[in-house]
Amino acid sequence: MTILRYLDVCLVLATAPFVLAAGMPLMGYLVGTAAWLLTRAGAAALHARALRLEDPKLRAGLLVGVMMGRVWIVALAILLARYAGSREDGIMAAALVLGAFTVYLGLSIAYRDDPLGRPSTS
Repeated sequence: MTILRYLDVCLVLATAPFVLAAGMPLMGYLVGTAAWLLTRAGAAALHARALRLEDPKLRAGLLVGVMMGRVWIVALAILLARYAGSREDGIMAAALVLGAFTVYLGLSIAYRDDPLGRPSTS
């Protein structure tokens, strides 16, 4: 079941051959991939740290900060791809991140971990 938790990462990496074969914008793919992987790894590390915190307010604050930080980093990466590359690079980065987020959101709903680390009642 652990591989399913990282299905979004697997799909982002598995997209590379298709991007290359189809001649899609490589810079947009690389920027989107880097942003997604960095924010995903950082969020996982900070989520584990938040679960070790005793104070629920600090735990919730850290989790909200991580969530908002991910949004900003990914949005800035899409803008970077657009303005450092081309319009197509920005679209590629946005499409990649949107697809990865869709998979990530679906899996996080399916697994429904309590963000505050409370034990489940079931």
